[in-house]
Amino acid sequence: MNNVHKDKAETLVVGLMSGTSLDGIDAALVSITEENENIQLKLLHFATLPFSEKVRERILQLCDPNKARIEDISDMNMLLGELFAAAAKKAVSEANRTLDEINLISSHGQTIFHQPERVEIEGYSVASTLQIGDIGLIAERTGVTTIGDFRTRDMAAGGQGAPLVPYADQLLFQQKETGRVLVNIGGIANITVLPPENSDESILAFDTGPGNMIIDAFAGWATNGKQTFDDNGSIAASGTIDEEWLAELLAHDYYKQPAPKSTGRELFGSEYARKCWEQTSLSAEDKLATITELTARTLVSGISRLLESHKIEEVFISGGGWHNRTLMARLRSQLPQAIKIGSTDELGILGDAKEAAVFALLGYQCLMKRFNNLPSATGARNPVIMGKIAW
Repeated sequence: MNNVHKDKAETLVVGLMSGTSLDGIDAALVSITEENENIQLKLLHFATLPFSEKVRERILQLCDPNKARIEDISDMNMLLGELFAAAAKKAVSEANRTLDEINLISSHGQTIFHQPERVEIEGYSVASTLQIGDIGLIAERTGVTTIGDFRTRDMAAGGQGAPLVPYADQLLFQQKETGRVLVNIGGIANITVLPPENSDESILAFDTGPGNMIIDAFAGWATNGKQTFDDNGSIAASGTIDEEWLAELLAHDYYKQPAPKSTGRELFGSEYARKCWEQTSLSAEDKLATITELTARTLVSGISRLLESHKIEEVFISGGGWHNRTLMARLRSQLPQAIKIGSTDELGILGDAKEAAVFALLGYQCLMKRFNNLPSATGARNPVIMGKIAW
């Protein structure tokens, strides 16, 4: 096994991420250096290992409590370990590096269940989350120390186990005098609101609601399975937003909840998407236009109320949603013109690679035995060191 040396000038880490969109595994090879307690992260290479349709369907089945079976969860935990290891190897090979040069692999895993709301069981108040993709198998296949299973420690400290990206957003992107919002639009959309460093305001972060998850489902149904997403938002662009139906969608209880809050397929997965698709007789184009507007409106709602208090001047977007031109146009039309809107590419991290790169940093901080959650974002009582290690 390779070890990370704290006195090493450069640490090479592969961050692995598979999100709610279930497109595949993102692998970011990054270089992390430290000078005078200042951490610098540089993206060296980004690769994606797509899921086969069969694997995607099996993961979706595990996310359905009515279909998930214990033996299937166990099997997929190990299979995904193989796939995460393959994704790490792919990124390293494409970067013309060898595994012997890599100091650490840090894997988010694949979430199949997330229940931040606590339930009472045998006198205990229990919140739970489950990410699969066995880190022991990743370590064995690569020969590299591997860290994963981040969310449970934050939950043990009273947090929601999400969102975790804001910790890195603060460390890497907060400015002295300018407020920023970092937006990620994956299956679920989330924001990190960074006030200026000299502000008295706290950093806020939360899931605003569906990102691409329902849009992707609608695109599949609209094209009879020929498309798994609305390429460039072209189907939505040909439709008309139905304000009456949109108002019904916006009445969902989740949007009324105060931050910090997090969500996932448990609320906005395939069952909810199917219900939405079938509850209206609108054309497929109008359905996609309206559901795309749902993502835009809920994001704008989350950002707008904090523009003044957090002195927001810039919004940087990452994730697959950045490529949806219709969604981006709707965001631009609803945010003040003075707000700069761009991709996190401008900050030195490819938008598609950002979450994988963030988990590289979270794993690095875990190995350095440093706190790596942000209680103001997750609701935890105190900072904790998240992550479990397979040497």
